[in-house]
Amino acid sequence: MKLKKTYIINAMLATTLVAGLTACDNFLDKEPMSTVSPEVYFSSESQLQAYLDDEYPNILPNYGNWNYGVFGQDSGTDNQIGINAATRYTTDQWKVDHSESSNWNFERIYRMNYFLTEVLPKFGGSLNGSENTISGSVSGIKHYIGEAYFLRAYIYFTKELLFGDFPIIKEPLNNDMQELAEASRRFPRNEVARFIIQDLDSAYLYMSDAEMSTTRINKDLAKLLESRVALNEATWLQNFHGTAFVPGGNGWPGTDLYGTYTYPSGSIDNEITYFLDIAVSASKAVAEAYKGSLTVNTGVLQQSEGEAANPYYDMFASEDLSGYPEVLLWQQHARSISTHNINAYAGRGNKQTGLTRGFVQNFLMADGTPVYTHGDYATGDGYYMGDRTIADVRRNRDTRLSVFLKEPGQKDVFIEMDNNEGDNIPTGENGEDGVEPYPLITVGDIERGYSTGYALHKGGSFNRKHYGNGAGYTAEVHFRSAEALLNYMEAYYLRYGTLDQTAREYWTLIRQRAGVDTDFDKTISLTDMGKEAENDWGAYSGGELVDATLYNIRRERRCEYIAEGLRYMDLRRWRSMDQLIHTPCHLEGFHLWNTPMQDWYDSVDLTYDNSTSSTVSSPDKSEYLRPFEKNPTQWGYNGCTWRMAHYLYPIMAKQFQLVESAGLSTLYQNPYWPTTADMTAEQ
Repeated sequence: MKLKKTYIINAMLATTLVAGLTACDNFLDKEPMSTVSPEVYFSSESQLQAYLDDEYPNILPNYGNWNYGVFGQDSGTDNQIGINAATRYTTDQWKVDHSESSNWNFERIYRMNYFLTEVLPKFGGSLNGSENTISGSVSGIKHYIGEAYFLRAYIYFTKELLFGDFPIIKEPLNNDMQELAEASRRFPRNEVARFIIQDLDSAYLYMSDAEMSTTRINKDLAKLLESRVALNEATWLQNFHGTAFVPGGNGWPGTDLYGTYTYPSGSIDNEITYFLDIAVSASKAVAEAYKGSLTVNTGVLQQSEGEAANPYYDMFASEDLSGYPEVLLWQQHARSISTHNINAYAGRGNKQTGLTRGFVQNFLMADGTPVYTHGDYATGDGYYMGDRTIADVRRNRDTRLSVFLKEPGQKDVFIEMDNNEGDNIPTGENGEDGVEPYPLITVGDIERGYSTGYALHKGGSFNRKHYGNGAGYTAEVHFRSAEALLNYMEAYYLRYGTLDQTAREYWTLIRQRAGVDTDFDKTISLTDMGKEAENDWGAYSGGELVDATLYNIRRERRCEYIAEGLRYMDLRRWRSMDQLIHTPCHLEGFHLWNTPMQDWYDSVDLTYDNSTSSTVSSPDKSEYLRPFEKNPTQWGYNGCTWRMAHYLYPIMAKQFQLVESAGLSTLYQNPYWPTTADMTAEQ
């Protein structure tokens, strides 16, 4: 395809400009893509679809980013950890890149801008009164235009999550250094969020006339993402109010460029209300449409082909999700064509990523009471059975924990056991194929080792055929309508300081599905925020404990979206890491020492001499395994800490050099990050 305009790939002001676009074979029409002009190519509905099909895996979340969090973002939080703390929880390991950052990247924005710039004038019709020159059904053409708006919105949302303030670019740029440098100007984050919502509104309107398979973006998904974007922005502005992390706040780095900033709605408080109102209305639109079709959860983990399946479990472990109305968007895979390694990870140690002790303790009992109301964490009171074995931890609990938390001796795989395509199945303690072994915490192999002792079934098929090395082909869940119910609960409570009947209905539905007593008022009354703070960073905002109602809404979200990639976004928008600045957190796993689980291991394998040969943390530190604290060379050895700068990502140093070389000062760094490469945050 010959392009009339050029743009930047890895950095907006990078010296290499795009002179053409690469494409997959499905882009081909009758001429090679290198010779097809946009005038010829964007001339049919099928060509619009082909262009967008190529962008789906590049833009949307996918298993390629997975580190036992379905979208890869739960690993490295207080939910799930590996064997080293993420660099963001250190004071000296996260540094400003020079030029190798893939985050400050505009290629996908360019491609969506290019599509819209070329297609909208051709569609004409009701847009501008001109003739539509694109062949195909009008509803189909409009739908694909809507998909492009959605994809551009999604790209921009990922950028806002990383950087906050961000350049807004709506069309391809010319190959002119001055024009490119001027376009690097960052817009205040709330204006970026408004732009995203505008795109999502356009996506909704364009896609409204077509009924598509849920393997394609659809209008309901546009509303769901709109609720997520609006809630994210409202809570960020609320929790960072007055700081350098919001436009006009004290020390905001955009002041030199914008001066005294005036919000479009008149004030930051009005802006918070504006976004909360959108979050409430958008989430309710989706929730009302899907509240009656949440996937059933039997509360039981299937253990043989003869037993009834649990649809809630299978929603994350089936090849075809078209029969799950709750799933608004999913990605289909196919044997030998489009595959992944998720089942192999789920069948073993989750790619050496495990649940934290705090997360496990955070799940309620089945009667809706917090665990700490039933004796101490170790021994319990007979209803809560304690944590001296993984089996005990799972009993009488929220079924989202008991179904997905693996227990030694369970069958991970039991269908088509003679299918040797699946060669990455677990082997039990007694040598049984497909049976969960005791956690291999002393094994350093990332493919087989366990980090915390707590691992998940979630995403793991029961069929051996899916367990080939890199050859799994179960479907990926991208978005679920259950999020709309949770978004409404949180947004409404923040907006009005109470729960209306709709919010209460949604909360009841979520709890019913989880197998937890629906009397959440009882849970709230029994909530001890000091106890919750021991288990959950989300108990805090700005270093202060939140109220019990808001906290339990956050807890519900944490437990419903276990390993689905929302946790890090939530912790950041809630400003839930300030307390780590002064009090490092020692993240722990299962109860290893002085329990029956210690007997799973030969004493010679449990070494803790603080050397690089140590396999476990010392019992002198804690009876609970601390994966980061085996030896002093590990990140997080002295606990996970935090710097304020780490709430946002730094812009790479080369960008500032390029803008300055154009004689402009349109770019500014994020709070407390230097503009010099290889330097750490200032605070």
